[in-house]
Amino acid sequence: MHCHGDLVSYLSCGMMLAGLGHLVYHKNIQKSYGRHMGRSPPARTVPARLAWFLQEMPALLVPLLLMLSRPVPAEHEEQGQYLLLGTFCMHYFQRTFVYSLLTRGTPFPLGVMLSAGVFCSLNGLLQGHYLLHCAQFDDEWSADYRYKTGLLLFYIGMAMNVHSDYILRNLRKPGEVVYKIPTGGLFEYVSGANYLGEIVEWFGYAVATWSIPALSFAVFSLCFIGPRAYHHHRCLNTDSAYCQTTCTLITMLFLRDGCYLLLLCCRFYQETFKDYPKFRKALIPFIF
Repeated sequence: MHCHGDLVSYLSCGMMLAGLGHLVYHKNIQKSYGRHMGRSPPARTVPARLAWFLQEMPALLVPLLLMLSRPVPAEHEEQGQYLLLGTFCMHYFQRTFVYSLLTRGTPFPLGVMLSAGVFCSLNGLLQGHYLLHCAQFDDEWSADYRYKTGLLLFYIGMAMNVHSDYILRNLRKPGEVVYKIPTGGLFEYVSGANYLGEIVEWFGYAVATWSIPALSFAVFSLCFIGPRAYHHHRCLNTDSAYCQTTCTLITMLFLRDGCYLLLLCCRFYQETFKDYPKFRKALIPFIF
């Protein structure tokens, strides 16, 4: 298969624009899953474990199918592409077969799961096609500082992400659905430690591949989960006015049986998290 350069360019630009659009559109309210879903969930939901498995699977399956559909390269030929794509697949193997089976999250809205699955399919196609059919790495690339630095950042970010997920997962006893203040690891410094880890991962991957498709995915990740970390932080560590505004938006968007649950939502944050650490930042330690 030859390189479809126009397709790669369109998908990369579209992903960046989608990320920026999400950043602007959701600056005041976040996607309706997890703690940002209303007390009265949408009519059609999917169990969290099944939803994570189904929506993450395409990002693993599509690159693997692309790799299997082309001849195995000779020794030292195009090994860089396979190694970098394997790194991408490693993340989604963990998300598909480890994280999804261990998560204790609340049910996902069906629409959110389907949109995430479509995105993962397109992203898997973009990253896989570019690395296997478009990217050109010379014999010296594995010794290049960008390759080494990028992979180091990727693995550091993945370790941060996995460890933070472990902390979050063990905040609750089996069957609990309440939210608690996470402590330990990077949660001592930021509210969105798991999000920070994933952002570091994908910017490291972008440096290692030195490509527009990988950069577009890193930018999309920053625009999508960065604000989510910020809203988590603000709703846990701010005055009642912001909390009331956030809860009002959530209530108006996702409740059909009246707004009386607004007070319950705001009271939960105000009364439960009075001791939230004031020095803890949202996403970047000591800065933001």
